[in-house]
Amino acid sequence: MCRLAPVVLGVLVVAGMSQAASRNIVLMIGDDHGMQVGCYGDKVIKTPAMDRLASQGTRFANAFAAVSSCSPSRSVILSGMFTHSNGMYGLAHATHNFHSFQDVRSLPRQLKQSGYRTAIIGKYHVQPEETYPFTDVLPCPGGPRNVAAMAEEARKFMEAKSDSPFFLLVGYTDPHRDAKGFANKPKYDGIETITYKPQDIVVPPWLSDHREVREELAEYYQSISRLDQGVGLMLKAIADTGHESDTLAIYVSDNGPPWPGAKTTLYDPGIHLPLIIRSPQQKKAGVVNEAMVSFVDLAPTILEWAGVEKPDKMFGRSLLPILEETRPEGWDTVYGSHTFHEVTMYYPVRMIRTRQYKYLLNLAHRLEFPFASDLWGSDTWQGVLKRGDKQYGQRTVDAYINRPREELYDLQADPHETRNLAGDPNHAKLVADLRARLLEWQEKTNDPWLIKYEHE
Repeated sequence: MCRLAPVVLGVLVVAGMSQAASRNIVLMIGDDHGMQVGCYGDKVIKTPAMDRLASQGTRFANAFAAVSSCSPSRSVILSGMFTHSNGMYGLAHATHNFHSFQDVRSLPRQLKQSGYRTAIIGKYHVQPEETYPFTDVLPCPGGPRNVAAMAEEARKFMEAKSDSPFFLLVGYTDPHRDAKGFANKPKYDGIETITYKPQDIVVPPWLSDHREVREELAEYYQSISRLDQGVGLMLKAIADTGHESDTLAIYVSDNGPPWPGAKTTLYDPGIHLPLIIRSPQQKKAGVVNEAMVSFVDLAPTILEWAGVEKPDKMFGRSLLPILEETRPEGWDTVYGSHTFHEVTMYYPVRMIRTRQYKYLLNLAHRLEFPFASDLWGSDTWQGVLKRGDKQYGQRTVDAYINRPREELYDLQADPHETRNLAGDPNHAKLVADLRARLLEWQEKTNDPWLIKYEHE
């Protein structure tokens, strides 16, 4: 059932709200969806809806999650803050039970206070509700993989008569792993089943090419095609309800694909993700923007669109001023902060990434790198264990599990991040510079893990 809260009428909270009355937002978030999108260069996957959205708006070629974990990444998107600043260090559900701080001035909180109808359908996965409040929780018949039903419920919400603008958060579960596989057995009305042959899959370099890997990837691709149909139906709902000319539409994923080597790591497969934005005000369509942008930039972007002032503690910048540019100046660095995933997976890492280099600081490097339960139990990783493989993708298994305190990669010469240059005397000056810049960012963002420097 929807949980309805009264919308404050009369005097509007924010100056200029009347002119923002038709500035709606639909934010669609995929779950564990990497760069497997046609418009991002994948020749196998079928994603016509996402491709069409990119042709109508702006595709960010260098968009990066600030963390590669579900709840933490969603908290970044909804707060404009890094997880070590907002408190969502790990997963929100079950025994993990991580929370953002109650004083975080989140995106839904700011929009709700500014007169917006705020609604969510599908996956929420952050807490507490006081920090991330929504006036409406839309029903999700058949669960958040039933993307046709989700679009129909969203349509009802969008066509409801109201003097207030709306913010709709759409949380898909695809293409996250299910208990076994990717939940492709159920059939949903209005959704075409699009399957892939394992032999047709192009195995990415960070995975090894084995039978079970191809089989899992084929299932993953099927789940992505269902997700894409959901995006298409959601965009159709926006158009059919007459809101295409007044709605900012965004598609983004929370983190990379659910395999070791991607999800839960700050290596590029875990954080380099699709981000597509369509503004009804942009004059250029089909823009490919090469700016290095971070998911902390999404909340400030939406707030600017809504005409709502950005809180001081939101660390990102609005993307609206660069939406029609291809290579804007001053967008050449992103930062990352990963601490937990599951509650047993303590492994804090901090990152600075430029166009050429990535520097990683493993604050608990004496520990083995931990595995999420679904990744450990995957057919892919179990195959590695059963065969006793020494190599996993482009890395050795030992190098993946046992990491040094510092890692430095030249991404132009070594895009798969396999040759650690942190101990190379020829790169000592560069390491010192990136280390200093990372420390400055940690101080600016009030990272509690600064205390580690006092004990090493």
